[in-house]
Amino acid sequence: MRYSNGFLEQLYQTMLRIRYCEESLVNPILDGRIKCPVHLYSGEEAIATGIGAALNKDDYIFGGHRSHGHYLAKGGDMNKLVAEIFTKVEGCSRGRGGSMHVIDPEVGMLGSAPIVGGTISLALGAALASSIRNDSRVTVSFFGDGATGEGVLHESLNFAALKKLPIIFACENNFYSTHLNIREIRVKEDIASLGIAFGIRNYKVDGNDVLKVYNVAKQSVDLCRSGGGPVLIEFVTYRLRGHVGPDDNIQGSHTDIRPKEELEKWLSKDPITRFEEKLNDKSLLPKEKIKEIKHKVELEVKSAIQFAEQSLEPKEGDITKYVFSE
Repeated sequence: MRYSNGFLEQLYQTMLRIRYCEESLVNPILDGRIKCPVHLYSGEEAIATGIGAALNKDDYIFGGHRSHGHYLAKGGDMNKLVAEIFTKVEGCSRGRGGSMHVIDPEVGMLGSAPIVGGTISLALGAALASSIRNDSRVTVSFFGDGATGEGVLHESLNFAALKKLPIIFACENNFYSTHLNIREIRVKEDIASLGIAFGIRNYKVDGNDVLKVYNVAKQSVDLCRSGGGPVLIEFVTYRLRGHVGPDDNIQGSHTDIRPKEELEKWLSKDPITRFEEKLNDKSLLPKEKIKEIKHKVELEVKSAIQFAEQSLEPKEGDITKYVFSE
């Protein structure tokens, strides 16, 4: 497949926006300026970016506790996202949701929630509504490997297959469900094959290769839009940070979860570095252009942090506002 230089630049910039935004939260978390739990998406940027590039603005996405990247890749406003993480009233959820409850219907982000598998059934409902309305929208349900042990996923796969719903079940398999390795919670590590029992088309993809992610996402979106859905995709990836916050969860530390060698192996597969090297090797994006994009993104992220810190705290008397759309 041939891609325009503009499209490749867009993918690269989106991944950088997610990574730089996520890493900019580390110091505010450590010094207490951010008070809510924050699950960083660093290392998994290619998945949100590739899928986001295959979707239209009016398509729907649902996420979980690690969904900052999904929101940004869908066209979400960085100022609103960071303000929400700082629990300020200018945030996309008006400061009510914090890091794990991100919603912005204007860009098709219909919600994220920390309950494992908690938004899968909501995504199913959105896809059913699209099917009834025949509005050609596609819904993407993002969830982690831990959600594969939840009954709601299997029920939703069955119902979506029965009704041929326009929904993509996107599993971001980073091998750790909170602090448990996948080998400790699944008999078989393969997740894509879950679709076989329900007659659902399924794929297993390198989630750290943004072009591979985009290609399978575009194919799946087109299939769903033409009435051939649903689709289940397992994206194999790895989070560079630990489960929550900046803690890397490396063995020998107080959390003692992941082998250091494992993290180092995945650092060599960093999706941004890999894509940057590919662009350099094929002379698709000059080094000066890459430097320019990085500077632009750095300024945007710095501005978003400043915007959040200068934004207002929600008023106690307004606690019941914005619970429902008015």
